[in-house]
Amino acid sequence: MRPEPIAGRYELVEQLGSGGMGQVWRGYDAVLDREVAVKLIRTDVISSAEEAEEFAKRFRREARITARIQHHGVPQVYDAVLDQTYDRVYLVMEYVPGTSLRAYLRPGQPLPVSWAAAVAAQICTVLSHAHAIPVVHRDLKPDNVLVTEAGAVKVLDFGVAALLRTDATRLTVTGQMLGTHRYMSPEQIRGAKITPQSDLYALGCLLHELLVGKPLFDGPGEFELMRQHVNDSPVPLRKLRADVPEALEDLVLQLTAKIPEHRPEDAYDVHERLLPYLPMPGATVPAASPSGVVPDPTLLYRRPNAPRQRPEPAPELGNRPFPTLPPSSDGVPTTDLRGAISNALSHSNDLLAEERYAQAAEALQQVITPASAALGVENPRVLTLRKRRAAILVVGGDFRQALPEFDALYSAFARTSGPTGVDALSCLRQAAHCRAELGQATVALRQFRQVLDHVRAAESDVSTEALELRRDIGILLLAEGDLDQAAAELVPLHEDLCLVYGPDHEETQEVADVLLRLRRAGGG
Repeated sequence: MRPEPIAGRYELVEQLGSGGMGQVWRGYDAVLDREVAVKLIRTDVISSAEEAEEFAKRFRREARITARIQHHGVPQVYDAVLDQTYDRVYLVMEYVPGTSLRAYLRPGQPLPVSWAAAVAAQICTVLSHAHAIPVVHRDLKPDNVLVTEAGAVKVLDFGVAALLRTDATRLTVTGQMLGTHRYMSPEQIRGAKITPQSDLYALGCLLHELLVGKPLFDGPGEFELMRQHVNDSPVPLRKLRADVPEALEDLVLQLTAKIPEHRPEDAYDVHERLLPYLPMPGATVPAASPSGVVPDPTLLYRRPNAPRQRPEPAPELGNRPFPTLPPSSDGVPTTDLRGAISNALSHSNDLLAEERYAQAAEALQQVITPASAALGVENPRVLTLRKRRAAILVVGGDFRQALPEFDALYSAFARTSGPTGVDALSCLRQAAHCRAELGQATVALRQFRQVLDHVRAAESDVSTEALELRRDIGILLLAEGDLDQAAAELVPLHEDLCLVYGPDHEETQEVADVLLRLRRAGGG
């Protein structure tokens, strides 16, 4: 069962992870109908009013600090709330879908030099902004770095940082060690003063691991690991991987120096020294990630300020594979599943009434998945749920996500009830509408006309649906600049509307206005 909405506004959908500082959830802001990340901070260590007040001070300070880091590589902070009871403490932040940097790290499968440099360089840009405040991350590690679909690096969890001022250090519980041993600087392990150079040490550990596929130190047990960071010299990169440039090896050795003053001056300096290993604008695509799951972090350098990547072209209708799952023994949903479907529909309707379209669609998706597994993806109940969800996406303006679902639904309905069935034609028409909104006019026109041919044959040329389709076709032709064809569609449509609805009807007047503008433009 999901937790109750926080502050009556933030609804938690699924837990993304947990750690020493608490849980991270994907949720929704009910007011703005957008996805958010909600970080629930642990308060179970608080045992007195004094500790609670101290925690409150620290929490508010860290939330304000995080919000001051104005950089696209740091998720934005939207809200910070501390309940009066101290039972629920949370940060509401930008939700960033992406792949953890941990997915890069495979033993014996080092990344191309340009990939490793691109990740490190993007982290440097974030650190340069944070350190200027000044904020030290203190826990830089692969799990706190995401790579988005576009290859952009996002550094997470600056909430454990503290201001580099003496009044901030008193807010840290005595003896508490913030950080992860595998990437922790020697001074952090000793409990000494932490500076931006401490983050640079962790960055050196990351860069070493990206380049050779194994950690800088990997002692058995935390105590031995900490001892290695404090006392042992790291193995130079070129002894582990011969093709690493000597200057890059020198940079990693300097980043992982035991004494902070022996490390690079700042993140800006590190970024400048990484520049020779970054791909030039327009360079060819490097080798794919060994893990096969991480987007390309060099894309930002090869195509700076590039537009959003186009989606993969959909296969032609009729050739689209459609997954099938084994149905239940009798094809009838169980009592529990029927109840879940009923509840999901009711919840989705309530959200629709509040115009929270993204959540309304997700409410149905939450039950579509188990229903598909239990009944089969082409079960009539499942197809109806999927069709309703896709229609909600259209109402909410998410045509790009709705289009492939309507294409798949058309194929499914065409197989189960025939290509001229009501459901199949309805989905084909919705797909055409999505394509028209997305600028795919040629296919949209073909699909609109395909539906219109069936409607004309089954009903008439002046049925309500036929009149609507004829208008859609005429308006789309006009938008495409085909004035003659638009006039050929809209003139007879206007005549039919006058006969069916009368010349003063709203729809008749709408087409008359379009024709007036068309004639003024010289189109008939």
